[in-house]
Amino acid sequence: MYFFGTQRSVAQRLRLTGNRRLGAGNFFWHAWQIANDRDRPLLFHPDTTSPTWDDAEIPGMSLNEMRVTVIRYAHWYRAHGVLPSTHVGLYTRHGLYGLLHHIAITSLGAVAVHCNPNMVTETAAEYFRRTRTTVLVGDADLLAACADVWARPQGISAKTILTQDIRRLDETTSRPSGPMPGFPYVHGADDLVMISHSSGTTGRPKAPVFTHASFFDGKRERFWTFPSLRSDRMLTALPHSHSAGISHLSMALLLGIPTLVLDGADGDLVARAINRFRPTFVLGFPLTLAEIDVAQITPYAARSIHSWNGMGDASHERHIRPLTALGTRREGRRTHAGSRYIDGLGSSEMGMVLFRTVHTPQTADYNRLIGRPIKAVRAAAVLDEQGHPVPDGEAGLLGVRTPSVTPGYWDDPTLGQESLRNGYFLTGDVVRREDDGRWYHLDRTPDVIRTAAGPVYSLPLEESVLVTTQALDAAVVAVDDPDHPGQSLPAAVVLFRGTADVPPRDLLGRCNAALVERQLAPLAALIVAADRGQLPVGPTGKVLKRRLREEHSDLLRRPAEGAVAHDRDTSRPTVPPVVQ
Repeated sequence: MYFFGTQRSVAQRLRLTGNRRLGAGNFFWHAWQIANDRDRPLLFHPDTTSPTWDDAEIPGMSLNEMRVTVIRYAHWYRAHGVLPSTHVGLYTRHGLYGLLHHIAITSLGAVAVHCNPNMVTETAAEYFRRTRTTVLVGDADLLAACADVWARPQGISAKTILTQDIRRLDETTSRPSGPMPGFPYVHGADDLVMISHSSGTTGRPKAPVFTHASFFDGKRERFWTFPSLRSDRMLTALPHSHSAGISHLSMALLLGIPTLVLDGADGDLVARAINRFRPTFVLGFPLTLAEIDVAQITPYAARSIHSWNGMGDASHERHIRPLTALGTRREGRRTHAGSRYIDGLGSSEMGMVLFRTVHTPQTADYNRLIGRPIKAVRAAAVLDEQGHPVPDGEAGLLGVRTPSVTPGYWDDPTLGQESLRNGYFLTGDVVRREDDGRWYHLDRTPDVIRTAAGPVYSLPLEESVLVTTQALDAAVVAVDDPDHPGQSLPAAVVLFRGTADVPPRDLLGRCNAALVERQLAPLAALIVAADRGQLPVGPTGKVLKRRLREEHSDLLRRPAEGAVAHDRDTSRPTVPPVVQ
């Protein structure tokens, strides 16, 4: 808990905590209202496209400057017909622009429809169409690519959506000469404020909706637990078109935390930004944090870090340990060498991280441990297909009850109801709870490997493969079992930071020895990926296992050569596929 020595005083945070009108649609105006340092630079946004950005001064934007900019943008939107409930699309690589436009749009009572700039163009164009976007603001090249898709036969006409270059809008829009009636908009609890797509790893990205109340649920208690000492500085490498990015930037504004907003964040960019900004804690999706080469972080910069925050899918031991070896952290009144890694399991639909565990250099238990539910979770259970709880120690479907869960999907109202079992929202995860109350993440439901010996869960296997090989990344997926039609066997695709110095057959042998020792199903095959293209990820950094399954389904019917190893005589599961 943080009471004293914080950016916002106890009195200021009490005002926020007790303000029942505060929500996802108006957080900026309440942040501005309680602040007594409105001219202090708060959000920093480097131009990472410049080859000298490491040495250039990073501009900072204060709450007052944000307010003026938001009002300018809102005036443009109002002049172009944006009213309460209008769907306005945002399609930009510029994280700070995206946030300021989000605030302007929601301050008019309109709905911000965010799309990751790394989304495949055809998918993005179709996403804006089915979310009924009528105004679309974004980067010029991204808008042009969408227009090309809409102009194709059987596509949607570009004339039905008003588009505007986000940089030109910023350069040409002036501040209104007088007040705008009804601005800022007064939200009701159930007013829609945002649509932000899911990762799309299992197919077409879904469009979960977020309301003024639901998207703010759980944040009030974080006014007291989120790192916000006067010494704290945050670096966020989250995709800022994602609900997680918007959520954490809203916390930064409300709590007055100096924050670096990093665009297009790969591991190299994050390391360079850490050296330049010297944050005390860093946020990112697991892949971004996994890609950080700790050797690139200077000892001077590393000394400031006390925490890393991973969220979305749980992170692997192989990726956590190098990070926690850096920095220092306080526990009570004592300072310890090494930082903490705060690992959170969540999803777009859940609105926030709902399971949390903390790793330090002394952590011994990984194995995809996700800890325990946070306070915002009213109830959580491991369920069978019918929605009935299963005993501790058994694998099942994760179901949660929490007000933060999306009220539904914009383009598929029935999907939300289909995700309910016995009053629980099914997150799409397979988990296990032990009798000590700790939970473990085993798989995503589409990725479970159906073998002749029973289900095999891919994530514990990936944990072992990564530790054994020390690869940069790995995925375990189902491939066809030639001896059992309709059944599968597990195969691993591994990617190294450089080139592998061990032949694929030796890697396969080492992995299987470790898996058998852990009483896990061994691999039928292993592939060493030449580059990221052979271990592809989606726009939010999640491995596209669906694509890997399609590409390698007949792997065991093909000769094992080059980067591929398999041994069908010794790769059969010789032990029950017990997950740990």
